[in-house]
Amino acid sequence: MSRIGRNPVPIPQGVTIEVAGDVLTAKGKLGTLKRAMGSDVAASVADGKIVLKAKSDSKRARTQWGTARALVNNMVAGVSKGFTKNLEIEGVGYRAAVQGKNLVLQLGFSHEIAFPIPDDVKISTEKPTSVTITGPDKQRVGQVAAVIRAYRKPEPYKGKGIHYDNETVRRKEGKKK
Repeated sequence: MSRIGRNPVPIPQGVTIEVAGDVLTAKGKLGTLKRAMGSDVAASVADGKIVLKAKSDSKRARTQWGTARALVNNMVAGVSKGFTKNLEIEGVGYRAAVQGKNLVLQLGFSHEIAFPIPDDVKISTEKPTSVTITGPDKQRVGQVAAVIRAYRKPEPYKGKGIHYDNETVRRKEGKKK
């Protein structure tokens, strides 16, 4: 039996949940998210909480039960509070700026990189060396941050590149003479 799946998901103020067949829809101040629950898990709303149950006692149904509960919890948190990822840019001449619907990155290449900002996330740059990505979908925010980070991963000798604000870059000692 799933210990995570057993816990109901509380519905905060200002969030409405609709269950139509296998599709669960969460609406809040930051947007609307939908998720198909699949054939192994059933969702229902009871007295201000979302209760998830495994449809059978198979191993797959039990594993999907906890996963579905975590995904539903992230949906509810996303439409009420949202998720944020912060990226830091290190390196001489490395910088980022939002120009229209593009994030323009200067990362030491011979050209600028224009990253088109998706409609479901917001990207802002308070400083030229920091990028903040926010949105209601946790997976989408993390994916956009990973794509931006992949343009110039942090290198271990000088630490130049793009890294998450809470990431520690393992540093290596350089050549000795």
